[in-house]
Amino acid sequence: MTSSEHHIAFIGGGNMASAIIGGLIRKGMKPDQITVIEPFAQTAAKLKTDFGISAWPCAHPSLVQADLVVWAVKPQMFSEAAVPVMPHTRQALHLSVAAGIRSDSICRWIGTERVVRSMPNTPALVGQGITALFPCPSVTPADRSLVEQVIGTTGQFLWVTQESQLDAVTALSGSGPAYVFYFLEAMTEAGTGMGLSPEQAYQLAVATFSGAASLAAASTESPEVLRQRVTSKGGTTYAAITSMEASGIKASFVKAMQAAQLRAGELGDEFGKA
Repeated sequence: MTSSEHHIAFIGGGNMASAIIGGLIRKGMKPDQITVIEPFAQTAAKLKTDFGISAWPCAHPSLVQADLVVWAVKPQMFSEAAVPVMPHTRQALHLSVAAGIRSDSICRWIGTERVVRSMPNTPALVGQGITALFPCPSVTPADRSLVEQVIGTTGQFLWVTQESQLDAVTALSGSGPAYVFYFLEAMTEAGTGMGLSPEQAYQLAVATFSGAASLAAASTESPEVLRQRVTSKGGTTYAAITSMEASGIKASFVKAMQAAQLRAGELGDEFGKA
């Protein structure tokens, strides 16, 4: 059975839910196969405008028809949101896209162990995301297949074998788009300081990131080798890389990602107590 033959419910209708909903509809799912619980009127109105979906402001008996429930709520709201939803969805498969909340907490709050925990990222909004998935033991091969069909509408996915790996995924790809945007800011600022217009500098920076990422994805060579191919001894790239190495950019970047990993674990401790 494909995802287009199922009924899917979303608890929360914000950006990540919208990314998945948009992908599902592009793949042929009809709006009446989707139930959304979204208390914020402005967000609900956008779902209506974008997808023709009328969201319920609170848990509704129609949730009972859901084969899959996607939890797209803020981590600090998960336990509270689960209370009115749980009585209607014990029979469903559950997919969490809430950062940091561990599967044992999720299973306790929603009354089932058919849970897949995931860590997506925001490029899912344009179908270029990558999502890591971790299944609880009660998740069946058919359940995994359904999750893959749903998440596959937003980009790539991979399964991890240990839940603790999701903290590393959060630090690497979950938070990763912000690192790219941070470097885009710096490159645009530098380009503008060197005489380009802000528009020119930004266009060049974005195209360079996009092109380099595409080249890396298409190549069998390591990023180190690819970098070396652009770096001629004594040339302009060599000057830039030498300056970054002298400033400890790589070591600082690794340390920053380790801080993100640590915080991901803290979020699980903090929000999983309810």
